[in-house]
Amino acid sequence: MERQIKPIYEALDIGSNKAAIVACNKLLKKHPKNELIKALKALALVRSQKVEESLVLCDEVLAAKPTDDGVLTALMHVLRGLGRYKDMVTMFEEAYKQQPTNEELAAQTFFANARILNWKAAQQVATRMHRQFQEDRYIYWGVISAILQANDSMTAPNMRTLLYKLAHRLVTSSPTPSYINADRFHLHLTILRELELFDEARTLLESDVGKSICSSSLACNELRRDIWRLQGLLKDEGAKAEMRITEQNDRNWLEFLSVLDATFSSLVSSAEPDEAAKTECTSQVAKTQELFAKLAEQDGQRDRSGLLALLELEKRARFHGISNDTDRLVDLMKRYFQEIGDKACCYEDLKPYLALEGEDATKWMSYLQSLTPSFTSTNDLRRLINSHKLLRQSLSTDDLTSSAESDRAALYTQQYLEGLKLGATLAPTELQPADDLAILAGNVFVSLWKISSDEKYLYNAAALLEFALTKSKQSFQTRLMLIRIYRLLGAPTVALEHYRFLQIKQVEHDTLSHSVLSRASTYSLAASGDLTFITECLEASQIYISNMQETGEYIARAFNGEKYSQIPEFIIFEDRLENSLQRDLVKIEHLRMRLTHEAISSDIIDMELIELKFVFERLHRDNRDFEILPDYQPRSSQKFNEQTLLFGKLEGSGWLRAYLKVYIRALQQGSDLDDTVEEKLLIGDRPKQSTPESKLTFKNRLRERTAEESNEVIVPSPSQKRTLDIFFKLTSDELVFVNYATALADWLEPYHDHARPPPSVVLAEAAKQTELKTGHPLKGVEIPPKNGNGSSNGSAKKDEETPLITEAPELVARYFDDMKTRFEAVKDSTSPSLTLHVATLIQEAFLLFVVETLRFKTPSVVKVHKLGALVQQFKPIRTNGLAVLREVSSTLIKRSERDATVEQRKLFVDACSPIIALNIDHDFVLGVAKKMTDARKKVTEGVAKGITRLCTSYN
Repeated sequence: MERQIKPIYEALDIGSNKAAIVACNKLLKKHPKNELIKALKALALVRSQKVEESLVLCDEVLAAKPTDDGVLTALMHVLRGLGRYKDMVTMFEEAYKQQPTNEELAAQTFFANARILNWKAAQQVATRMHRQFQEDRYIYWGVISAILQANDSMTAPNMRTLLYKLAHRLVTSSPTPSYINADRFHLHLTILRELELFDEARTLLESDVGKSICSSSLACNELRRDIWRLQGLLKDEGAKAEMRITEQNDRNWLEFLSVLDATFSSLVSSAEPDEAAKTECTSQVAKTQELFAKLAEQDGQRDRSGLLALLELEKRARFHGISNDTDRLVDLMKRYFQEIGDKACCYEDLKPYLALEGEDATKWMSYLQSLTPSFTSTNDLRRLINSHKLLRQSLSTDDLTSSAESDRAALYTQQYLEGLKLGATLAPTELQPADDLAILAGNVFVSLWKISSDEKYLYNAAALLEFALTKSKQSFQTRLMLIRIYRLLGAPTVALEHYRFLQIKQVEHDTLSHSVLSRASTYSLAASGDLTFITECLEASQIYISNMQETGEYIARAFNGEKYSQIPEFIIFEDRLENSLQRDLVKIEHLRMRLTHEAISSDIIDMELIELKFVFERLHRDNRDFEILPDYQPRSSQKFNEQTLLFGKLEGSGWLRAYLKVYIRALQQGSDLDDTVEEKLLIGDRPKQSTPESKLTFKNRLRERTAEESNEVIVPSPSQKRTLDIFFKLTSDELVFVNYATALADWLEPYHDHARPPPSVVLAEAAKQTELKTGHPLKGVEIPPKNGNGSSNGSAKKDEETPLITEAPELVARYFDDMKTRFEAVKDSTSPSLTLHVATLIQEAFLLFVVETLRFKTPSVVKVHKLGALVQQFKPIRTNGLAVLREVSSTLIKRSERDATVEQRKLFVDACSPIIALNIDHDFVLGVAKKMTDARKKVTEGVAKGITRLCTSYN
C-alpha cells in the first residue's frame, strides 16, 4: 500500500492537485474504506478550492476517530485549509484518548490548543503530560500556558493573579532549578516580577549563575533592569552600570541610561522634590558629568556614547531645573557636530536636542550657517549634508517664504550635482553619498507646493528625484517620495512601478502597502478590465494568510526548542497581523474595485457580507510605517507625510468603520442570509472577537455614528501644538457619500426585512445545491417536506402587511444631481486626482444603489410582497444616476485627450526650468513629463471607459 500511495504524496508535494485526486480515485475503487487515501484526497480537493467535496470526505474520516499519524497529519492540513482549528483540537484529543501512552499524540494535542490560543486546555494537557511522561520541560509548557492565559485580555483581573500564582507553584515544584536554561530562568523572573516577589528575584539575580545568565542573555538582562527599577534600586543599578562601563569598557547604551536614571533618581522618586533632593541631584550630576567627559575624551571619534550621554545629561538637568550653565547644551551640540558631523548618524543623534528657543536657537543656527561647504571628500560632504538637515529642522515659520525656499531648493540641487563627482567611480549598485541633498531638495519643493498650491513645484521634485534614481537605483527613500508625489499628480501607474521596484516582501506588505493602496479605488481601472490594483490588493493580502497558517508552527517550534521568551512575541506578532488596520483597509478597497469589475450577484454579496462582519468585530492595530518616509521639513511645519497625503486625509479606524457600516448594511439588505443561516453554512471557525462586548445589538451598532467616524482627530505631539485639518478622516465628498448610503439603507431596510425569505427556505436551497454538487446532503440541515402544492412549507407567503411605502429621502433623490454639480467644480483641477475621486464616488454610489435594489429586480418578489409602488421610485433615481455617469465619462474622455498633449509636456518642462538651468538634461526632463502625462491619460481614460461599460451593463 505504501508504494501505491507514494505517487499521491509526490503529486501533492509539487502542487499537482488534479493528478493527486485522480490517483486517489483509482485507489479508492480498490480500497473504499482506506482513511489515509480519503484524507489525502480531501487535502487535494481543499487545495483545488473544491471546498464542499473536501468537507464531505473530511467529516467522514473525522467520524472514524483516526489515530494513524499519516491520516492525522493529512487531516491537520485539510482542517487548517478550511479554517476548522477547533475540529483539529477535537481530532487530536480523540486520538490521544485512544492512545494515552503516545507522547507524540499528546504533544500534538497540546500544539493544537496552542494554535487556537486555548491556553487553559493547553495547560491542562501539559500537566497531564508531565505526570505521565515525567519530563521537566512539560512543567514549563504548563507554566507559559498559565502565563499566556493570564495575559489574555478576556481573563478577569482576579483570575490573572491566581494563574500567575499557579505558574509560580509549578516552577518552584520543578525537580530541576529554572537556571539550568536561560529561557526557563526568564520565565521564572517574569512570574516573580508580576507577583512582586522581589526578594526572591534578587536572590536569583545576585547568584553567580544568575549573573552569568544575565551577562549572556539580553532578554534576561532587560528583565533584570526592569525588576531593579520596580524595586527602586536605580542607584544600585547605576553604580553597577558605571563599573561595567569603566572596568569592562562596556559601551552598551542601556548602561549609560542606567547611570543617567540613577543620577536623577532622587528627583524622580518623589512628586514634589525638596531642596535637599535637588542639592543631592546637582552633586550627582557633577559626578556623572565628570565620568562622561572622561569617557568622551578617552573614546574620541571611535565611540560616540560618551558625547551623547553628556547631551542627554544636560537635557535632563534642564528639564529638572538644575542646570546652571545656559550655554552648555549648545556648546555640547557644537562639540558633537565637530567630532561626529562626518557620520551619517549625526542628524538622528542630535534631532532630540533641537527643540531650542530664544538665544540658544540663534547661537545654534549661527554656528551651522558659519560652516564652509566642502566637496573634497565624502566625510566633508556628509558634514555638509548634516549641517543642512540640522539647520532646516530649526527654521521658523517666518523663514518658510516662497523666495527663501526657492533659494534653498536651488542650493541643495546645485550642491547635489557637485557632490555627484565624489561617487563617479562607484558601482551601479551603490548609493551616491550626495543622495540626501536631492532628497532635501525634494522636501523643499513639496514645501513650496504647500505654500503656493502651484503644481509646478511637484514637477520639479519629480524630475529631480527621477534624475537622482539614475545615479542611485537602489535608493528606496527616493522611490517612496516619488510614490507620494506621483499619486498627488494623478499618475498612479508610475507610482506603482516605483513601489514594485522596492520588491516588498513578507510583513513589509502590512507596513508599506498603504503607499499605493490607500484609496486605490480612485485610480482603479477594474471596471474597464484592468486588474492591476486588484492584483496588488491580493498580493498584499498574502502575508495575512501565511500568518494564519505559519505563526502557529513557529509557536510549536518555540515550545519544542524551549524558547519561552519568544512565544509571547510570536503571539503579539500574530495578533497585530490578524487585527491589522491596513489588512482591512485593503479589504475595503478590494471590495470597492471588485464591484466595478464583476457582475453583482447573490454569491458575491453573501461571501463579502460574512467576511466584512468578521472584520467589524476586530479591534484594529495600526502597523503602517510612516516614519520611513524621508522627512527633513522644519519642526514648525507639517511633516512630509502629512503634506503628501492624498486629498490631505489619512484613513484610520474611523474611516474603516464608516465604510464597513455602509457596506455591511447594503450587503445585508441584498442578502438572504441571517444569523441562523450564516451559522449553519459557515465552514471555518468564527474569528476570535477582539472588540469589547457592547450592550447594543449588531444592528444598532451598524446604525451608530461615533465622533471618531465623523472627525477622527489624531492629537499632535507636544512640539506640534496646532490643529491639523489633514487628520479629519473622511474627505468632504466621502462624507456626502456615507450620508447618502446611510439614508438609502434606512429607507429600504423595512422592505428588505419584509421580502426576505425565511431561513428554512434559504437553508433548503443551500442543501439542494450542495447535494447536486457533491452527491451528499448538507451536514446539519434538513430539507423541509413539500406541501400539497409541491413547494416547501417555509416558502409560503408572509402574513404580515407590507410596510407603508414612503418616498425616497431627499438626500438619495438629489445625490446624483448634487454630485454632478460637484464634479463640474473640480473637473478642471490641475491634477486629475480630485476629479477622479469625485467621479469614482458617483460610480460607487450607483453600484451601491444596484446592490440595495437587487432583491426587487425579480417581478414575482415585487408582486407577492406588494412592493410595486416602491420599485416605481427606483426608476428615476437609477435613470438619473446613469445619465450623470455618462456625462462624467464623456468629460473624463475629453480631459484624457488633453492630458497627454505636447502642450501639457511643454508646461511640465517649462515649469522645471530652475533645475534645467542647474544642468539637469532637458531631454531627461521631457522624458519624465511624457511618463507622467501618459500615466494621467491612461488612468483618466480608463476610469471613463469603465464608467461607460458599467452604464451599458446596468442600463
